[in-house]
Amino acid sequence: MKKKDLILLYFILITLMPVAGQNKWSLKIPEVTINGRRPMKEIGTQETKLDSVVLQEVIGYSMSDVLSQNSTVYIKQYGRATLSTASFRGTSPSHTQVTWNGIKINSPMLGMVDFSTIPSYFIDNATLLHGTSSVNITGGGLGGAISLSNQPIKNNGLNLQYIQGISSFETTDEFLRLTYGSKHWHTSTRIAYSSSPNQYKYRNYSKKEYIYDANHNITGSYYPTERNKSGDFHDLHILQEIYYDTKKGDKFGLAAWYMNSHRGVPMLNVDYKEDAEYSNKKNESTFRSVLFWNKSKEHLNTKVKAGYIHTNLGYDYTRSLGNGTEANMIHSRSYVNSLFGELGTDYYPNNNWAFNANLSTYQHFVKSKDKNIITQDGNKAIVGYDKARIELSGYISAKWQPTERLGTSIVLRQDRYGNNWTPIIPAAFFDYVLSKRGNIIAKASISRNYHFPTLNDLYFLPGGNPDLKTERGFTYDGGIEFTISKKERYVLKGSVTWFDSYINNWIVWLPTFKGFWSPKNVKQVHAYGTEIKSNLKMQISDEWHLDIDGNFAWTPSINHGDPVNWADASIGKQLVYIPKYSSAITGRLSWQNWHFTYKWAYYSERYTTSSNETATKIGRVLPYFMNDISIEKEISMHWGRLTVKGLINNLFNEEYESVLSHPMPRINYGIMIDIRPTWKKD
Repeated sequence: MKKKDLILLYFILITLMPVAGQNKWSLKIPEVTINGRRPMKEIGTQETKLDSVVLQEVIGYSMSDVLSQNSTVYIKQYGRATLSTASFRGTSPSHTQVTWNGIKINSPMLGMVDFSTIPSYFIDNATLLHGTSSVNITGGGLGGAISLSNQPIKNNGLNLQYIQGISSFETTDEFLRLTYGSKHWHTSTRIAYSSSPNQYKYRNYSKKEYIYDANHNITGSYYPTERNKSGDFHDLHILQEIYYDTKKGDKFGLAAWYMNSHRGVPMLNVDYKEDAEYSNKKNESTFRSVLFWNKSKEHLNTKVKAGYIHTNLGYDYTRSLGNGTEANMIHSRSYVNSLFGELGTDYYPNNNWAFNANLSTYQHFVKSKDKNIITQDGNKAIVGYDKARIELSGYISAKWQPTERLGTSIVLRQDRYGNNWTPIIPAAFFDYVLSKRGNIIAKASISRNYHFPTLNDLYFLPGGNPDLKTERGFTYDGGIEFTISKKERYVLKGSVTWFDSYINNWIVWLPTFKGFWSPKNVKQVHAYGTEIKSNLKMQISDEWHLDIDGNFAWTPSINHGDPVNWADASIGKQLVYIPKYSSAITGRLSWQNWHFTYKWAYYSERYTTSSNETATKIGRVLPYFMNDISIEKEISMHWGRLTVKGLINNLFNEEYESVLSHPMPRINYGIMIDIRPTWKKD
């Protein structure tokens, strides 16, 4: 029996599994009462919060999967365990700032985050701050910011969770979590390991094979079926958390996260090399740690944090010389060390006012080099750089709710990168309760923002440009959100937001007559559009429950800069790899201890050239729909709880690409078993 048939059989078996030790699963939806006092920190902000159900739904998911299925953020990815970057409101990946437990984890070299390296099972809370709202946690988020965090467990005593996942393409996922909680102490240890040769098959529409008769005349043709080359991966993650609560207002915590990743870099489907002719590998070891202390009094909260990040990143590309030896074409090594410190305070003198202040600093040390680049005269070329940069960011805000309906917030932030200061970054937020009965709230915000060039932009040799200007953004947005409910029957939430952003001095790497690429400030981008979000939770009966979540984004992102040369056809065109339309819907239907989930996603076409040329097949990536389903059964036993889940991804066998010449997997299957023993608590 083929492995995919075996996995499908497992999937069928769990749907027929007899009910053992059933406990009725019920959801009491409370009636929503409006008292006019919304959380002060959320005044005027546009946020999307992802709960633990979404984050820890499938063991093999990374944050790239979670974001693409549950938000308006576009994820550009090359498949599982390959580079996955976020485009927030039509901006570039470096314009999305990402924090983990308060420390910024964007690479100081590239400015972006690879979301495929963040297991969703390692995240307890995720909040997306759209546009102007990102100024509340960090500068530089011209598109927005994503805040990821961990939190102490709520259960006391010893708890264990083990998950085993098996899926198509010989993929295995394992997750172990051991926690302990007491009155003062809470600890958590998480370990995740994933591996796969990842050799899925696809029909290669970029190649055509011809059929010949005996006289060598062409009698037919077909597109060959090939397999994904060099896409194997082995990822190990370990996360240790320790929390101590004095119960007298002081809380201490430590979170330390180690990642070791060995991945192949998949070849393009237009590449004709065989496996034995090359080796294309990326290796990464990263250690992140954050230590914090929180002091809470009646009206004053004080926060102190310190952190350290180390990354060792290697990329090797070798080719066979045909005589039994191999040549190292690329042997790149990058070392990043970052120190972090933060001091913040929140002051709440009464129910109408809140004041916040924060000062953070980063010290980056980066060394990047390639040992195997040889010039035509036989000398080694200078590739890379060895630089350090300090970053400072100061933030103050004042929030005021003069009435039950009206809330306002004023924010000032200033950043320093190296020896350069940004002008003051101002932001203003407003919200007003239009109707208490429907909890209808109008929100608006406006700000300017600045994004400094990355270290690669400035110093990489060859090509770095130390004369680059800081990217400047101006953003405003406004919208309406509402909540409608009926006691113990349903809760319906929704929001509609319009945003408008102007970004000057947009940095783009362009080819030069010297044979290498170099960054320049060439684009003036106008990104605007609409975001729509909705969520319905319904208790159909005592045993049936329905949860539907949907979002839609219309995101034109147009280049209005000056032409680079007389042949520049990019002016007035959509930016590359930014879809104008994207949408996703997730539906969950529960009955007793059974749960059925359906996920649907859509992305419109993405242009691959700045001129938006579509006359050839390589000018765009075609639009596609994605459909995934899963069915889950919870079984309560005397020793604990067992959960079995079966999944079918790409249900309708869609042939699609997220990035040009990188075909994605067709229909595939998976099964996961979640075991949680129960011990008697003291």
